This record gives sequence, structure tokens and C-alpha cells, in this order.
Amino acid sequence: MTSPTADPNPTVRPYHPDRDTEALWAGKRAFELGLGEAGDTEKEAAYAEKLTEGYRERWLAWVRRCATDDPGCVLVAVPEREVADGPPLAGYAFLLPERLAFVWDAAVLNELWVAPRNRGTGLADELFEGVLSHAREQTLPLDRLLLDVDTENERARAFYERHGFTGWGELVARDL
Repeated sequence: MTSPTADPNPTVRPYHPDRDTEALWAGKRAFELGLGEAGDTEKEAAYAEKLTEGYRERWLAWVRRCATDDPGCVLVAVPEREVADGPPLAGYAFLLPERLAFVWDAAVLNELWVAPRNRGTGLADELFEGVLSHAREQTLPLDRLLLDVDTENERARAFYERHGFTGWGELVARDL
């Protein structure tokens, strides 16, 4: 369902590190806190605790390097008008740059986030099509786009299944 404050026509364009940094960070923060809220109290606390100033600086520097190395790998959806209720972006998508393709032998959709006010508007589809187009331009070991999605995020899982994603292995993790 679309929020009554949704921007009806955000512009999707490549991220510009010199002008989009604060807006992207606000979106990233909302993305991370949303991931935490989708789990138990421990998961929520872990995601919230990592969002320190040091993390912010390191993440934004990494995004700058990625976007400089592979322009177009980070897309932002910029509202036509200033937003008073929530993050300034309507959404963003982050495809890892081509130079990292050998990590998974494929293109990797690192993050796709849409502000709650813009969910259900087709913006996620537009962001996804943008990164899919960019991934098709990358020289990859396998012509495949992969991502990890929280098993409890039904909305995201349905979105990716609608776009043709199927299970491909299983990601496992452990504490260091």
C-alpha cells in the first residue's frame, strides 16, 4: 500500500558522492534498522549498535570507491520535492562493482531499499531494472545476479521471486 506522502514520480539516477552522501546514509540507516526489526531483539540490537559514526564514515568511503570505480553501480531515487517525514531518498539500489565479481563469480545486488512511503509504487521494480541493466554490462564469470534475502522478509522474497530469483546454494555464517 502506498503512503499518502509517497512521491509519485521520484527520479532514479546514479549516485553522486559529492551531493547524495547524507541522503544515501539516511536510506542505509533505515535499511539496516529495518533488517534488525525483522528479527528478534538480539538481531535488532546488533544492527542498531553497528551504526556508529565510524561505521558511517567507512561505509560511505567504500560506497564512494565503488561508485567511482564503477559509475552506475549505485542508484538513488530522488523525490521531486523535499520530504518531511522520513529519509530524504525514495530508495536506492547498490550493485557491487564489476571488480568484485570474482567474490561470488557473479554480479551481486548488495542492497535494494525503498522508503516505506514509496513501497507498492513500482519504484523497487525501477531500481531493480536499473541494476539489472548495469549488471548485464559487467564482464562476469557467470551471467548470474545473486543476493541474500532474509528468510523472514516475505515481501522481499516475493519481490525477488517475481523477478525470477530461485534458490542457489545456501548462505551460512558464524561469529568471528
